[in-house]
Amino acid sequence: MSQNAVPRHTQGYRWVILIIATLAQACASFFVQGIGAIAVFIQDGLHLTTLQIGLLVSAAQLVPVAGLLVAGELLDRYSERLVVGIGTLIVAFALMAATAAYSYLSLLLFLIVVGAGYSTAQPGGSKSVSRWFAASQRGFAMGIRQAGLPLGGALAAALLPFMAARWGWQSSFLAGGLVALFGAVIFIIFYRQAPEQSRVVVADIPLREVLASRLQMLREPSMRNIVASGVSLISVQYGVLVFTALYLHDTLGITITQAAVFLFIAQCAGVAGRILLAAWSDRCRLGRYFPVLVCMVAVIAGLLVLIAEPSASPLFLGGLFAYLGFFSFGWYGPWVAYVAESAPPDKTGFALGLAMAINQVAIVSAPPLLGLLVDTTNSYTPGWIVLIVMTTVALLTTAWSRSELKKPSLQD
Repeated sequence: MSQNAVPRHTQGYRWVILIIATLAQACASFFVQGIGAIAVFIQDGLHLTTLQIGLLVSAAQLVPVAGLLVAGELLDRYSERLVVGIGTLIVAFALMAATAAYSYLSLLLFLIVVGAGYSTAQPGGSKSVSRWFAASQRGFAMGIRQAGLPLGGALAAALLPFMAARWGWQSSFLAGGLVALFGAVIFIIFYRQAPEQSRVVVADIPLREVLASRLQMLREPSMRNIVASGVSLISVQYGVLVFTALYLHDTLGITITQAAVFLFIAQCAGVAGRILLAAWSDRCRLGRYFPVLVCMVAVIAGLLVLIAEPSASPLFLGGLFAYLGFFSFGWYGPWVAYVAESAPPDKTGFALGLAMAINQVAIVSAPPLLGLLVDTTNSYTPGWIVLIVMTTVALLTTAWSRSELKKPSLQD
């Protein structure tokens, strides 16, 4: 749906939609993106290994592997207000309930429930923005919306370690629940459906048959580019997110609160990256996908610097993690705009859910696998090398298909 289909007297409301969609994303992701900043507190409190910490992070991302597919289809059937609102409320109540968890297993279970609600936030907000903004502004708007994720993570990195140190790690779960509750209420109150937005009628078709038919999108060349780049870059993103504080603390002897500052810097740079890179993709002559390729080159270079025994100088580390954050978080802005633009209007929700669900496999598997490498080798270097190799393979694979950079197509 283009902006031209939106009556002039309602076009101004698209900025309200953008603000509340960004706010809802930031609130829903506040705790999920910030858990890495309090990983040491949870590890010490429950006497966990690095592998167990990785599994804990993955628990909140487990249900979305399938949940994103279902959420995407629900978004094509029902109002974004209903789907995103209920999902964010689930996140809120599960996090608040997790304050009563005093064992590793119970914490895992609560975070799995969090993941079920979190499944709706990403595709729901992205579809909302794609429906209200024309192609000439879609990348910029999508970048702002997607900046909500690292923005929530940046705020969490700044606040949660302080709370965990003063009142215990359980207090950070309560804070995350209250923030998610605020985001859900705001979205439910202010969200409006885009005028003249049509919705595909699939009521007489079983959901299982609809999902099976739409999985045919995986055969499209543009979806293969989406999958290769998405899996590699999301693995880097979560490697930086989960292990930055632990890496700086264990390798360079930096205190955990100081290390959280560098994670905060990376998240803030990611906010800028998502907006600026997505805005660039609106005007890039080589197509919407080219900025994603640039991000792959950039994170390879950044990780190579990271494994070369970096200086403990705050200025050096601040610059390095600002650079890594800009590209390892910022890639998502142009990438998700490319996905939304690639899909037919009646399949936008499912296309977003499908691409994000595939990313979820990497989100679930990367933290524990990287944690296992750390535990078995007593070094973070092998994990960074794995991420470099993955990204290099994805870069070479997708750059080879340069014909796909000009015009995406998942149209049938």
